[in-house]
Amino acid sequence: MSASVERPPEDELSVQDSGGFASSETVLTLGALPLGARLILRCKKDWRDATIVATSIEKVRLSVLAPSGRTYRVSRPPGSPLTFDGSIPILGEGSWRAGLVRYDSRW
Repeated sequence: MSASVERPPEDELSVQDSGGFASSETVLTLGALPLGARLILRCKKDWRDATIVATSIEKVRLSVLAPSGRTYRVSRPPGSPLTFDGSIPILGEGSWRAGLVRYDSRW
């Protein structure tokens, strides 16, 4: 018996970047990111760092870092669209670099 192994063309291979995410062409929604993925989240007036801590069919739970040093959790639908700034996933609209929360003025 002989087994032939076929390899897909190079353009069909999923290329991983240094952050561990698939390229921005394949990950377009919040539900497609893995557990532990970090992203920038729009919260009311400012932007905060968030981490995916749980996923289900109905919602994705995010742990959000507050300026006070504590964390809180929010839920978002898994179909929420993401944008990318390089390899950084962003959930929300607007310019995130100008409105990123300053966590500690000593640094």
